[in-house]
Amino acid sequence: MDLLLTYDVETVTKAGQARLRRVAKICEAYGHRVQKSVFEIVCRDADKLRLVAALNDVIDHQRDTVRIYRLPAQALDDVEHLGIPRQVDPRGPLVI
Repeated sequence: MDLLLTYDVETVTKAGQARLRRVAKICEAYGHRVQKSVFEIVCRDADKLRLVAALNDVIDHQRDTVRIYRLPAQALDDVEHLGIPRQVDPRGPLVI
């Protein structure tokens, strides 16, 4: 499945800054960063469940937000770009 994941983590406290780093690390293990807090992810249903569980364990549900958009099949193959072109293929190897 193709996913677009975005997050906004409160960073005014040291704890928030630490959560931000943990959220980013989790997302980097599942997909490609395309903007500072935006990831394109190609995964299976089981991977999505693990991703959501890991993020649920890290975020502060009163201060942070994560949005996961499930896209139509192969949607990440047809993305229109303006400006800097895509650096990685969303279906290519994921280097962690």
